[in-house]
Amino acid sequence: MSAAQRWGILWRSENRLDGKREFVTWHECKPLLFRTRKEAREWIEQRYGYIRRSPDLQAEPHGWKMPKAVRVTVRIEPV
Repeated sequence: MSAAQRWGILWRSENRLDGKREFVTWHECKPLLFRTRKEAREWIEQRYGYIRRSPDLQAEPHGWKMPKAVRVTVRIEPV
């Protein structure tokens, strides 16, 4: 099987209730993927830039952190 390298968005949060949580963001039942890191970072800033300016969301009980662009491998295999 062949695999493709793309950029995904890693959602991150850490709080007392849920602990540390990280997962790749999905949109409309598909993983949200970009061809370049720059595209991913621009999407993060447009969609989640408010987190950087919101200390109340970064503190308990939310514990949100800015999402970050991460390299992912996409592999499609028949089942």
